[in-house]
Amino acid sequence: MSEYRLPTNVRPTHYDLTIQTDLEGLVFKGCGIIDLDVLEETSDITFNSSNLVLHEDSLSITSDALKTEHTQTVKLANIDIAKERASLKLPTPLPKGSKAKLRIGYEAKLTGSMKGYYSSSAPHEGKPRNYTLTQFEPTAARNAFPCWDEPALKATYSITMISREDTVSLSNMPVVSEKPFVEADVSEGDKGSVGKLVKMKMKTKVEGTTLNKKGWKITTFEKTPVMSSYLVAFANGHFEYLESSYTSPLSGTTRPLRIYATKDIIHQTQFALDVKAKVIPLYEKMFDIEYPLPKLDTLVAHDFDAGAMENWGLITGRTSAFLFDEKTSDLLSKKRVATSQTHECAHMWFGDIVTMNWWTSLWLKEGFATIVGEVISIDQIFPEWRAHSEFTTDDLERALKLDAKRSSHPIDVDCPDANQINQIFDSLSYSKAASVLRMLSEYVGQETFLKGVSIYLKNHLYGNSDPQDLWNGISQAAGVDVGKLINDWLVKIGFPILTVTETSDGIHIRQDRFLSTGDATDEENQTVWQVPLALLSTSSDGKTSTDHAAVLSGREADFKLDVGKPWKLNAGRLGEEAARPGGAFGLEDRVELVSDAMVLARAGYGKTSAGLDLISHLRGENELYCADLVWKTIGSELSAIAGVWWEQPKDVTDALKAFRRYLFVPLVEKLGYEYKDTESPDVHELRTLAITQSAVSQDESVIRELRARFDHFRTTGDESKIPANLQRIIYRIAVQHGGREEYQAIKKIVENPNSPTSKLAAMTAMTHAQDKQLIEETLAYIGTGVKDQDVRTYFSGLASNHTARRRAAEFFKQEYEKLAKRFEGNFSFLYLVQYAFDSFSTEKDAHEVEEFFKDKDVSRFSMAYAQTLETIRANAKWLDRSRNDVADWLSKWQN
Repeated sequence: MSEYRLPTNVRPTHYDLTIQTDLEGLVFKGCGIIDLDVLEETSDITFNSSNLVLHEDSLSITSDALKTEHTQTVKLANIDIAKERASLKLPTPLPKGSKAKLRIGYEAKLTGSMKGYYSSSAPHEGKPRNYTLTQFEPTAARNAFPCWDEPALKATYSITMISREDTVSLSNMPVVSEKPFVEADVSEGDKGSVGKLVKMKMKTKVEGTTLNKKGWKITTFEKTPVMSSYLVAFANGHFEYLESSYTSPLSGTTRPLRIYATKDIIHQTQFALDVKAKVIPLYEKMFDIEYPLPKLDTLVAHDFDAGAMENWGLITGRTSAFLFDEKTSDLLSKKRVATSQTHECAHMWFGDIVTMNWWTSLWLKEGFATIVGEVISIDQIFPEWRAHSEFTTDDLERALKLDAKRSSHPIDVDCPDANQINQIFDSLSYSKAASVLRMLSEYVGQETFLKGVSIYLKNHLYGNSDPQDLWNGISQAAGVDVGKLINDWLVKIGFPILTVTETSDGIHIRQDRFLSTGDATDEENQTVWQVPLALLSTSSDGKTSTDHAAVLSGREADFKLDVGKPWKLNAGRLGEEAARPGGAFGLEDRVELVSDAMVLARAGYGKTSAGLDLISHLRGENELYCADLVWKTIGSELSAIAGVWWEQPKDVTDALKAFRRYLFVPLVEKLGYEYKDTESPDVHELRTLAITQSAVSQDESVIRELRARFDHFRTTGDESKIPANLQRIIYRIAVQHGGREEYQAIKKIVENPNSPTSKLAAMTAMTHAQDKQLIEETLAYIGTGVKDQDVRTYFSGLASNHTARRRAAEFFKQEYEKLAKRFEGNFSFLYLVQYAFDSFSTEKDAHEVEEFFKDKDVSRFSMAYAQTLETIRANAKWLDRSRNDVADWLSKWQN
């Protein structure tokens, strides 16, 4: 066991927590009374605590097993800042098998750190008004109260909040009671956490914090079921709410569903609430397990490091995850809000009811919440979105991109400390895990898969689990040992490339590890995966069928089939393997055709010009109403080439733009600029894509149209000519092809947006200024005017602006110490490292990045750093290998 893990001599069973929140002074104090089971005789107790001021005079322990007094004072023996824990020395040992109550008082400042118990604010009468909320995953509960902050150490919680009378307090469970509160109300003999807290004297001097003054109230919440510390949540502020409900299809019980937000944004929360009301009963039927808590709230926050968080009974998240306005939000935002809600609601079962034993198996909840929450459930609620097809262009592509690197990691990955834990919240734990689970679902059948999942959940209700527990459940439902099939996909890095050769009576298949650089060594090529082939074949009457039972279980094997008729491996693009297709293509297959051709070219298995030939051939795609994902993939692959070829001669980059115009401008001419309610979502997305691709490839007519629409808005204030689906590209083109007036107009939108969609569009647009002075102003704005949660958006945008890319990297270097401190312990910093450098494409760039970091501690972002270096070098190899090939192919597009 890692030295980072807590000793196992005691185990918590219940926390009685009282928290006093002062929104004016931005401090809080708390008192915890923690019930402990003593598993080994001990005189020492060690728990997690970070950035808390512990009140030593409040430390005491009570146990019937003590031979002298039942209550004894405890000494604080040690505080280990690096390991985020504290140790107590007991005057008398506690015997094995005994029980004890530990009392701890503490306090801390409320900061905007976006972790632990932290502060945010919302506009109110022209000024910011503070509120607070928690974000504990993965290891920040210890920043809010002393605890045993490990997922397997589940306990029950009784939470009480003392707050200003005009505020609303929220937690995981419903309110039991709420009443005015002053210190005099507490009896002298009150031994609970409330009594202990009011007797504590704050070490941080803040005017008005004393409970003797009027204006406070006490809110008591119901006791929780057993749960992990990272899922505990509480919040306090001037919140409003919308309410709905659902009736359980299993029991007939009706439960309230609410979504809370501050007054300025509550009107944009109805859609998220509606989605929640649809998906909870869907999950109950799917898993045959009733949602166990009496209510399920969602709280929308103005400042949030991640996207959203599945706190049991109180989901939290940023505005872009839960706000949607029919008039001002685009389709992409609508999908984001829906999938945020369904993903987090799926966690009520995957992660909350059943929790992984340790962060090593983070994927057990995140992979499931992705495949169930963003694909299976969305496909039932919004079938017109074709979630399974979109999964292949989004999640599967993200997984492939990262897993093709040497610096990838297994899905089930060792996490010895907090630095490692924070880094595995990536596309492997989410998207690759979901891809593998989807592959397994197709192999056994979705109905059988979900039945097995239900067995797994029921076997571990309110407990913890390991991957083998899941395989046992699905194996029981399927009647086959799925663990043998799936294990290497979890514990080994990477995925295979399948080399397929036609024979006289079928095909011969060989598997080898795929790397983005195309140079796997014999040592790196040791894994032999069990590969479900999803082998599509065509019968004599022309009908196609897919054999989901076909598996490549060795390094190579032969499979019989009629190769004279259309056939294909990986039909529907189920897994992470890459292969050369033979025919009979569905939508996912055509997406794969484009994607795989370019992936193989980047790795040196083929020519980039061959991929461009294929894209040119697909220009004649006639199925307008189902081809948007094919065009999306084409656009993505051409953007990738443009991103790597950005410093090549102008005649080459201009020719690439000309080719993109050849592909997308005809679609703009066919579809126009107006969005009709009678059109399908596919047509809306295809129109947005075509206009965006045409504009970024410098089509004069499209740019002229977009600028005219923005100028009308800028001069009149009338937004009617800016459809929500075109906000992003119109704002970008306005800044990219405009000057200071356009830039300032966009900045005003950032500072006073009418929706998260418009704010995101405006922030990204600011980063596309071409004028050097405006670029410098944007960089300065990052340091002074940008919310912490939004800084990654600015770096991402600057990285995609070829004029600003190198300056943004220099800015990151100049401001490194400030940025590292600003985002200490947050997920955001990992993204900043990548956005600052991974769009470069020369070996010289890779060397300079190494030189910059050589004397710095990169342990907090070691994975992101290694992946960034590898990305730069892979880009450089692709460019060196294909520079002449691409230039020759593009020569026919040069003026």
